[in-house]
Amino acid sequence: MPRSTAAEDAAALGGGEQASRLLRAAFRRSAAGVWVVTASAPDGSPVGFTATSLASVAAEPAVVSFNIGSSSSSWPVLASAAQVAVHVVGEHQVELAERFARRGADRFAPPTRWHRGVTGVPVLEEVPAWMLCRIVARVPAADHRVVLAEVLEGDASGPGRPLVHHEQRFAALRD
Repeated sequence: MPRSTAAEDAAALGGGEQASRLLRAAFRRSAAGVWVVTASAPDGSPVGFTATSLASVAAEPAVVSFNIGSSSSSWPVLASAAQVAVHVVGEHQVELAERFARRGADRFAPPTRWHRGVTGVPVLEEVPAWMLCRIVARVPAADHRVVLAEVLEGDASGPGRPLVHHEQRFAALRD
């Protein structure tokens, strides 16, 4: 029996809502690293959000990507920001991940510990790793944007192990 092509499979699914449900179900089955992306608005106010879509794109030059919804409260700032900081969230920071994922939360109020980096971008404290990045492209993708950013500097020697997201919950790694 001949194998179907990806296009034939997509057509058989009917696309639309059924494909969207399948995508969500499949990605719930996969564990993802938890990151917080931060930036500064033109008036200096900090913005940020929790992301599980961060990926390494290239090593030379070092480029990462992440996705952000066009309806996200952080998108208006990221649409024109020159730089962002991306932070690996640690197992000890579930509350931080939840705070940055919650709409309407004052994400940078205590107990969030952060400071401004040398370029003014908010840098979270006590994370396992963080990188300051220069945004090089914003690519429209349906109701989201894929942001490509070149790594400039950072620190990967912070405390703890990474937090993961699986089955719509935050979880710790098991040995």
